[in-house]
Amino acid sequence: MSVTVRVPAKVNVQLAVGAARADGFHDLANVFLAVGLYDEVTVAPADGLRVTCEGPDAHQVPLDRTNLAARAAIALAERYGRTPDVHLHIAKDIPVAGGMAGGSADGAGALLACDALWGTGATRDELLQICAELGSDVPFSLVGGAALGTGRGEKLAVLETGGTFHWVFAMAERGLSTPSVFREFDRLAQGRDIPEPVASRRLLDALAQGDPDALAATVSNDLQPAALSLFPELADTLAAGHAAGALATLVSGSGPTTAFLARDTAAAEKIAQALRTSGTCRSVRVAAGPAPGATVVGDRT
Repeated sequence: MSVTVRVPAKVNVQLAVGAARADGFHDLANVFLAVGLYDEVTVAPADGLRVTCEGPDAHQVPLDRTNLAARAAIALAERYGRTPDVHLHIAKDIPVAGGMAGGSADGAGALLACDALWGTGATRDELLQICAELGSDVPFSLVGGAALGTGRGEKLAVLETGGTFHWVFAMAERGLSTPSVFREFDRLAQGRDIPEPVASRRLLDALAQGDPDALAATVSNDLQPAALSLFPELADTLAAGHAAGALATLVSGSGPTTAFLARDTAAAEKIAQALRTSGTCRSVRVAAGPAPGATVVGDRT
């Protein structure tokens, strides 16, 4: 008996960050777009809770109860009065510590898979509530498509998209810790008035119209200066993608993955090839969005 769930990566086409709150979090206006790079999480009954992982950089993934997939199984089990006796196997294809919500994707995937395996009958709202308790990006990993996240990113409003957007992602030689990037954001922001984060109407219209040129003119990431401060070499990768014809270049989320918006599939492949030979990144992937959220793809219960 097992259930397999496929769950997508994300790129933040807008990440507006407010000042640090009393609880240490930041209010956000976070426009998510799910893209077609996927992890798969398979759950099966076991004598206890166990996590295994395979794929690129799998050695960096924690295999204990700090893993978001494990935490998701524990949270759902506690809510329904059962023990989380499952083997969670993660097949990774989303970059690890890359600012593309790979860990959050695994949490959402495990939650949906355990729900299906155990037949809990949890509502969508209940699953989203558990996702929000697990982390700011986890609800979007469940929902997919495109959405505006407010609060600390966990309060979602689904957005319309009028077409397909083509992306190239360049993976860096090392990772970046999301908390360290936010700390650097706070350091760089000292002495400045930080405005309340608000989603760009022009950007939302560009998504709804499926217009890559309009989207390119409006993408933004308030965490990008902090990521570049901690990882200056990312500027070389961004420059290489721009020189290859990317419509827009940005750090994805807290980084260090860099994202390049292309006009179409052919342009994406050209940018990808230029980045592969640039010597500025470890690896390159091409993907399109929007992509569906967490989806059961195998059920042998």
